[in-house]
Amino acid sequence: MQPSLARHDEAVPETAAEMPSVRQQAVLDAVLALMVEEGDQLTMDAVARRASCSKETLYKWFGDRDGLLTATVRWQASRVHAGRYALNALDVATLRESLQDFAATWLEVIASDTSVALNRLAIGHAGSRKSNLGAIVLANGRFAIGERVKPVLEAGRAAGLLAFEDTEAAFRTFLGLVGRDIQIRLLLGDALPLDAAGIRRDADRAVAQFLALYGRARTPTPTSREED
Repeated sequence: MQPSLARHDEAVPETAAEMPSVRQQAVLDAVLALMVEEGDQLTMDAVARRASCSKETLYKWFGDRDGLLTATVRWQASRVHAGRYALNALDVATLRESLQDFAATWLEVIASDTSVALNRLAIGHAGSRKSNLGAIVLANGRFAIGERVKPVLEAGRAAGLLAFEDTEAAFRTFLGLVGRDIQIRLLLGDALPLDAAGIRRDADRAVAQFLALYGRARTPTPTSREED
């Protein structure tokens, strides 16, 4: 039986959960490169050779193959900007900028060759139950990113800038507006022309659509007495 997300999260070594060192980042980049080049043939031996380190070092840093894959997914997801602003000082301009930053960086990540290769592997492994990679990608990619963005939405609601009842539902709507059918088309081999300018336009449009759905105009503060 495939392990649950909660069980896998509890088993992740502490070293894999922390921000990787520069040397560890180079190892994780090597893993991503190998996924693009070799697909399902990723082994600890291959990673050690590509990263010019020993298998013993890999096991020391990441615990096991699942720990290495978890750290790799987290490293890739860290490129998505979310919740970088002081939530207690949120205004409409800062909220819009924060959401645009998330949308643009998320689109850049999911459109990259490394993410396409990683997600193809995860889908294949989830279907065949070959490994826990599907659960790892869900827990440390989509779900983890959601938990970083949802506080921004809740802060926007608390500031009177957004109106929604269910945070998860609002986040899923936002993610759908940003991603549209882009990720599934990339996974199926469609060569979409996604340059930086196009990604920024898509991000800005998605945020404008989200704010049109959930944005709430702030009521002016009443004066102490009416003007004559």
